[in-house]
Amino acid sequence: MAKRIAIVEDDPDQRANYTDAITKKGYQVSAYASRTEALEGFDRELPDLVILDIILGEEVDAGFQLCRDLLARAPSLPVIFLTERINEIDKISGLRLGAWDYLPKPISLEYLAERISSLLRISEVRAEHAEKESPTAKRVGDLMLDQDALLISWKGQRIDLSGTEFRMLAKLVRMPGHAVSYETFMNATMQSLVTNNTINTHMRNIRKKFEKVDEDFSSIKSEYGFGYRWSTDQL
Repeated sequence: MAKRIAIVEDDPDQRANYTDAITKKGYQVSAYASRTEALEGFDRELPDLVILDIILGEEVDAGFQLCRDLLARAPSLPVIFLTERINEIDKISGLRLGAWDYLPKPISLEYLAERISSLLRISEVRAEHAEKESPTAKRVGDLMLDQDALLISWKGQRIDLSGTEFRMLAKLVRMPGHAVSYETFMNATMQSLVTNNTINTHMRNIRKKFEKVDEDFSSIKSEYGFGYRWSTDQL
């Protein structure tokens, strides 16, 4: 069965272009022009991946509201922000909400299709590996990190990280107890225009996700002005 992609975009020309390009890749596409339309569609059926603009009509933060609603329903749902709002504060807001990617307009339709394909592959592998441990999984104390499925568990409980968050955590735990620089994390994000504040936001998100399953979690330590380290105190 074809994967279901939802697009929420108020510009009719862009909405049509995205829909056409993604449909040609073999996906089933539902396109919505407003937050209200999108919510009605999501009430009927949740898609496998969602692409959101932030400004929808007169609602300047509609995309953020939709993201929050969607991830409350399905925490592991891949969400992509595709927007002209490229200020750092907007990007940080999107990442804090749990989006898997934040892409600026204009964008190559071919590149957009490839990002969709990549995130869906990650989502599929995670689902396949959710109930079993890969032989290549790495254990660091109570942490299990599965590089093949991009899966994390802490004390036996699964934690859903975005691809960027997973790569950053993998860098962090590669050498427990050793500080990892901001520059190393920037390279791990595979994104452009990354600042220390962006890295700090990712780390706060990662901490919060661990704290949801373990309120005493304290393995991620800040190294002021340099980066972060994975504490061995709990090992």
